Amino acid sequence: MAIRLTGRKKDTGKFDFSQFLSGIPAKDYVFQDAAYEEQIQAAARLLSEADAVVVGAGAGLSAAAGLTYGGKRFTDNFKEFIEKYGSMNMKDMYSAGFYPFPTEEAKWGYWSKHAYLNRIEPDTLPLYQSVYKLVKEKPYFVLTTNVDHQFWKAGFADEAIFATQGDYGKIQCKKGCHPKTYDAVELFVQMNQSRKDCLVPSYMVPEYPVCGGNMAMHLRCDQYFVEDEHWHQAAEQYVS
Repeated sequence: MAIRLTGRKKDTGKFDFSQFLSGIPAKDYVFQDAAYEEQIQAAARLLSEADAVVVGAGAGLSAAAGLTYGGKRFTDNFKEFIEKYGSMNMKDMYSAGFYPFPTEEAKWGYWSKHAYLNRIEPDTLPLYQSVYKLVKEKPYFVLTTNVDHQFWKAGFADEAIFATQGDYGKIQCKKGCHPKTYDAVELFVQMNQSRKDCLVPSYMVPEYPVCGGNMAMHLRCDQYFVEDEHWHQAAEQYVS
């Protein structure tokens, strides 16, 4: 996570910025020219004096918060997929997303599980709550590549978030034929309840209402990613 500071002013709040920063994993592996504690105090002082804050966050923030894509969390939750498709193809949630599932029923069998586990089921994670507490009293803006909706769950305002890479809770035309996305949270909940042998029922497979073709997750994974109206509004908020 990166934090950009804009201007400085005296902070009147009670939040202890140094206590938040001291838990950042960088303490263990970043070369330090000054004592780590001195850097923490300096960063805390800058945060407390800033007029505004821009938060830049990627996958590392969610991983640090507990949304890991591999290891025990993956093997415990995707055992049936590993057994069905093989451990070489199902190493973690990242690589599994690129597997060429043979049918739409199989594709949505996997992705509904993936989205449910990382976007729908988790409540607000404590680390995201801490970040929100860190900046909520100041003008702020979030620029993130994360697609798990945690910034919204933590309380960040929708108009102050630009999620550039999509959202696990939305779907779009597989070929990007039309600049619109659709909320799929309830659909994924139903798919999770109906999945058998890693497959969802055929009647649950979504078809794009404009072209009648297949749909895909709203994720920036190829040239067909849809930058819809909400995406462009967020982009305009960021540049302004």
